[in-house]
Amino acid sequence: MRNLIIITQTILLGVFLAVGAQAQTVKNPGILVHAADDEATTLDPAQVEAGEGGETVILQVYDRLLEFGPSGPELVPGLASVVPTIDNGMISDDGMTYTFKIREGVVFHDGTDLTAEDVKFSWDRIVDMDLPEGQSGVIADIVSDSKVIDDYTFQVTLLEPSASFLNSTVVSMAASIVSQDAVMANGGVVEGEPNQYMAQNVAGTGPYKLKAWNRGENILLDINENYWGENAKLAARIEIGAEPDVRVLGLRAGNYDTIETDPSFVADIEGADGVTLHTGGLLLEPIHVGFNLNIPEGSLPKEDTIPTDFFHDPRVRQAFNYAFDYDAFLYGPLAGFGQFNPHYLPIGIFGHDADAPVYGAQDKAKAEALFRDAGYWDKGFSVSVITEESNLFADAALVLKDSMEALNPNFRINVLAVAEAVFDEAHAQNPIEYAMWVKNADPFADPHPYMSAYQHPDGEWGEVHGFSNGYRNPEKIAELIDGASIELDVEKRAAMYAELQRLLFDDPMWLITAQEGVTMAYRSWVKGFEMNPLWPRPSLRFVYLDK
Repeated sequence: MRNLIIITQTILLGVFLAVGAQAQTVKNPGILVHAADDEATTLDPAQVEAGEGGETVILQVYDRLLEFGPSGPELVPGLASVVPTIDNGMISDDGMTYTFKIREGVVFHDGTDLTAEDVKFSWDRIVDMDLPEGQSGVIADIVSDSKVIDDYTFQVTLLEPSASFLNSTVVSMAASIVSQDAVMANGGVVEGEPNQYMAQNVAGTGPYKLKAWNRGENILLDINENYWGENAKLAARIEIGAEPDVRVLGLRAGNYDTIETDPSFVADIEGADGVTLHTGGLLLEPIHVGFNLNIPEGSLPKEDTIPTDFFHDPRVRQAFNYAFDYDAFLYGPLAGFGQFNPHYLPIGIFGHDADAPVYGAQDKAKAEALFRDAGYWDKGFSVSVITEESNLFADAALVLKDSMEALNPNFRINVLAVAEAVFDEAHAQNPIEYAMWVKNADPFADPHPYMSAYQHPDGEWGEVHGFSNGYRNPEKIAELIDGASIELDVEKRAAMYAELQRLLFDDPMWLITAQEGVTMAYRSWVKGFEMNPLWPRPSLRFVYLDK
């Protein structure tokens, strides 16, 4: 069977390259063709899950009050004409009130005019719907009140001062602005119920309009000729769910202009005729192994022998971190594109402390000592880790398996590499019925969302995984995270995050395998290429591209 697969791939490569050799001119003129690795489940900003494929489309077809520009974490005006600051008077001195001046003359795709009423409606809508798969907390957890001052002035009052409000709430895909008229004419707003029209259609102001969504095949985007900013130069087609080999071969043949890429593609792309490989910098999405401290009794796979309180012991969590072969992952699946990262503050984010202790080197002696001290060295254990198949997450799980089983033959790691839909269903459970899983973080531009979601004992994952069952001092960790979120003095805030990184090194709730390097492959005929890890994956805004 393996020989048959190799022969088939060789034939495919020959066909693609033969086609590519026949014509060196630009293929598919007038349209950008991007090959994605998954399909959106919804196009509704009020329903989309963070990191889900729908965010890729929402970025292109909707606008937000502020945006991340192409060059980095600096904010640029979006539907708000000015970025609020204390100096320009649009942030109150106490940091509690933000005023946004809304652009005039902006028109939604349905032909209605944008006003501050639409902005308030959009933000209120996500909170009122409060869908479990959505991100209502992005607004509800931070905004106390919002109001329309006049047709083109929107004002927000926070529950408490927030150092991350602009960089996390305002720019999130959940905070995209929708047409109030379009929503109310098509199902309105119902608490706890998705809007089927908005899930499949678009009512935004963005540089692209939705032309068609052919399920399982592609999403077609037309240029919005009435866009308030600079018009897109190309229409766009997002090809859905192509396997990695098909994406690579299609790019080499010129059938795709850009493809969803990770470092495992590099060997098949580097040096290919007519292909450019963009590298440099790091994605803000640490690849992690999650430790579950809230395992339901009787839920684990039958092969697992660990007790449900296995990860309550910080020695066990530390031992896993010391046992992992970081070099094998970084220089194997990541092909050297990445760096070791000790905690959930990625390199490149404010507050990341380069002097904090790291687990970035395998230490078998320390791992053994900790497992002995915890009482598991001699009796051993078997535990399952669930992950998506055929990607870097599965590779990380396999490196974990090799690391642990080489450390001690009494240790057994069962890698359950499943289809994405199966993993997503398991991952969305509360509580999760597995002891471990592998995925990556959602990217943010500010440290607070990382700490709140992934480290706070009462945060998103702290609640699901029962961090309070394992932290030596959950109150101290919660106090530091909460305090840093409202500390407006930059030096004091940085010191709080530095202290947190040291506490969380000794009391890890995650195994951070690596911070993946930026890689993106595209045809050399693509002009104006820009990539920003702070944009939803694949970190491209099609409006900047031409060919």
